[in-house]
Amino acid sequence: MDKFIVSARKYRPQTFDTVVGQSHITTTLKNAIRHQQLAHAFLFCGPRGVGKTTCARILAKTINCENQTKEGEACDKCQSCTSFNDGASMNYFELDAASNNSVDNIRDLVDQVRFVPQTGKYKVYVIDEVHMLSSSAFNAFLKTLEEPPPYAIFILATTEKHKILPTILSRCQIFDFKRITTNDTVQHLEEICVKEEIKAEKAALQIIAQKSEGCMRDALSILDKIVSFTNGELNYANTLEHLNILDADCYFKLLDCMMQQDLSGALIQYDDINRKGFEGDLVLNGFAEFIRNLLVCKDSKAAALLEVVESFRDKYLETAKKVPAALLVSGLNILSEAEISYKSARNKRLHVELALIKLCYLQQALQLTSEGGAKKKIADAPLAFRNSPIKLFSGPETEKERPLKPSANTGGAKLIIETPATRKQEPKAEAQAVSAPVTKTNPLPSTGKLSALDKIRKQYQGNEKNGNQTDHLPLEESVLRQAWAEYIVRLKEEKNPAAQPFELALLRIRDENSFEAVTANNIEKQFIEQDRNKLFAFLQGKLQNRFLQFSVIVEEKAENRPVIETTMTSKEQFLKMAEQYPLVRELKDRLRLDLDY
Repeated sequence: MDKFIVSARKYRPQTFDTVVGQSHITTTLKNAIRHQQLAHAFLFCGPRGVGKTTCARILAKTINCENQTKEGEACDKCQSCTSFNDGASMNYFELDAASNNSVDNIRDLVDQVRFVPQTGKYKVYVIDEVHMLSSSAFNAFLKTLEEPPPYAIFILATTEKHKILPTILSRCQIFDFKRITTNDTVQHLEEICVKEEIKAEKAALQIIAQKSEGCMRDALSILDKIVSFTNGELNYANTLEHLNILDADCYFKLLDCMMQQDLSGALIQYDDINRKGFEGDLVLNGFAEFIRNLLVCKDSKAAALLEVVESFRDKYLETAKKVPAALLVSGLNILSEAEISYKSARNKRLHVELALIKLCYLQQALQLTSEGGAKKKIADAPLAFRNSPIKLFSGPETEKERPLKPSANTGGAKLIIETPATRKQEPKAEAQAVSAPVTKTNPLPSTGKLSALDKIRKQYQGNEKNGNQTDHLPLEESVLRQAWAEYIVRLKEEKNPAAQPFELALLRIRDENSFEAVTANNIEKQFIEQDRNKLFAFLQGKLQNRFLQFSVIVEEKAENRPVIETTMTSKEQFLKMAEQYPLVRELKDRLRLDLDY
């Protein structure tokens, strides 16, 4: 019985043409080999399982091949290629930097570089996972990497280019590997299934390719597992079961419940999913991806981004036409928020069910929102016709109110105002009255009558002259100080710490409506500014001046500052003592004492 070899090793590419999905790199390397323009250092970077180490090995084998083809490929028949395939090549060295990342390992590598190859043209050194090297190891490798011998070629491979020092990057030719597309992965898996005589449905291979996320090594590992699980037959159902993936039919059923607002159906569907052992976050993530695919299908140009099984592609396109885009975007937002907060939820099942409840009633919520946005304001509606007469403004006490009389000519209301001069001539005045609609303001002729607005204006002016004279009293120093002192008393009763800054402030009148409060420092100013609104209202009422204004300024003067006793430091105490008693300083000097101040 032959020893089993996993597909990832058994079907590892041996030439550039067999590398999957990296034609932009393999073509460049083949042209460089044909024209003999090889760099002394290469950096292969990209995701895991896309062919970085494989391309490094193919490059090492090809440049030492004795019979290269015209396309720049290795012949796989000469002694160099045979020894390389058997793992016995003396010109190929591969170092795993994840486990050999010290300075000593790099120094050993540098020592080997000095020896000329016995057979072949080049000695190739491949350092895998080079980002794991320490900083000191990188620095020890710099000089050799910059100026190696003409027969030495270094190939560095990494999945995290951002962790490599810029000095290393500047000394290498950088090749960025990309993820392998789903179509390329499916095509490669089909070729392997044909060679291994495995019966596989294309839908199952597409599911495997989607699950691998562009990593060919993962796709081949999944293929080996499912083949062992199904005894050599791959179909859509057992692939979903083995990979623990929900079928798209489940999501289509949830979408139908969502469109029909069938909450009970959605909860029952989720219960069936839960009984199969699927976690809630997997359901939320899968449903979000499903809605994303529907949203992509809304535009024919973006439909190329749809990566689903071919048997479901038409169903996605038909369903996307029936579901409005607003519903999909809002549903995607709800699922995203639910997935983010899933880990912190204590009752996981209830958390998912709440998301499904929101989705089922989402269509109704969007309808209510759209209808509410189209409603008109009540103020925009036409007003009803007013039948009751409008009462006029009552002027002086000698005047009487008279109702409005409709006019037969205009259909509106006539505004008739009596004055003492025209009261005796009521019929004549009524005949000569100027009629005007209530909604318009027409000037009255100069017949002795006043409009309602003129009466209001004159009455207001009379009241202003009679009762508002006390609101404009000019500032007086004695009255200001008395009001200021009353406010300080109020602050002390409230036990407000601003009372002391108010007492220390100096008042200075600038004009009859403004004054200044002079403080000694910014702290006192801030205390007064904090009570500015209350102080302003208090002084305005006490001083009877509605145009009152005041400002708080700072004038730092020594005579204005209160004397504060401060505690002297130990050094100041000694100097004062030595000044008063000179013998103390003499004693210190004679004994050569060092004082700790």
